[in-house]
Amino acid sequence: MSGMNITVLGAGAWGTALALTLAARHDVLLWGRNADVMAQMAARRENTPYLPGFPLPAQLATGSDLRQAIDHVAGPESLLIVATSVAGLRPLALQLRPFIIPNLVWLCKGFEEGSRLLPHQVLRDVLGDGVPGAALSGPSFAQEVARGLPCALTVASADAALCERVVAALHGGSMRVYSTDDLVGVEVGGAVKNIMAIATGIVDGLGLGLNARAALITRGLVEISRLGIALGGRPETFMGLTGMGDLILTCTGELSRNRRVGLGLAAGKPLDVIVAELGHVAEGVRCAQAVRELAEQCGVKMPIAAAVAGVLFDGDTPQHMVAELLARDPQPEHG
Repeated sequence: MSGMNITVLGAGAWGTALALTLAARHDVLLWGRNADVMAQMAARRENTPYLPGFPLPAQLATGSDLRQAIDHVAGPESLLIVATSVAGLRPLALQLRPFIIPNLVWLCKGFEEGSRLLPHQVLRDVLGDGVPGAALSGPSFAQEVARGLPCALTVASADAALCERVVAALHGGSMRVYSTDDLVGVEVGGAVKNIMAIATGIVDGLGLGLNARAALITRGLVEISRLGIALGGRPETFMGLTGMGDLILTCTGELSRNRRVGLGLAAGKPLDVIVAELGHVAEGVRCAQAVRELAEQCGVKMPIAAAVAGVLFDGDTPQHMVAELLARDPQPEHG
């Protein structure tokens, strides 16, 4: 296909990695809200704070002017990709309200704190129902995408034409893109797997072995599926890239920020120190409370997610978390 105009809003690691990858085939503008940081990025041709070691291609435009960023994707054959964290999604959406928004794609994974809304619900709450939107999710570390290593993602939307446009823009080379209309299932999988990665990091940090890790990941997938189905997702979605695939990567990959949170907790570090050392957002921390509350509201059993929330917010120790999970009464595996 011929190149299209694409704007990426959010110059963190994942937004930058996707922007520099797409710039090989499309006319891409990478926007960040901090003018000084974006000026430094333009001068150095590198995102030193979030994606060091990856030179930005000469054809990739950067800037902090939001109107210019939106004007760049004014045509119908274009994509506006939002690459903020979940916490940054609503503030950015409020900034977008004065503009005519083209085809909108978001990368963030999680539930909004307080409201317990998924990303598509946050955007609908702010922008209304008239904006075509899609979630892009799946097992994807930013550093590997930036290196051009193979990656498979899923785009989810009720708008089939938008799914086709996203696939046409992103699919090719080392990147494969699949599509689905199960937006809720895709978003729940992307959100809850981060909490399971914190749990896996705790198990690994306590030296409990590979058997325990495998059991935790497997039972974690059960919990993701339970909540996702209760919220309207389809069972098969959780066996795909945005369920099992993303769960395996985030729980086992050395680049996983959420797994590193669990490792830090197992080492006895305070949560605020762990988060400060990461220098990046770990979405599992922010959405653990929301998931625990949603599970209670929906009458869904999620003992792992609840135990992680206990460590993060209730003062429980990682050792107590493990003991609590092991002490649960036996039950049928598929029930």
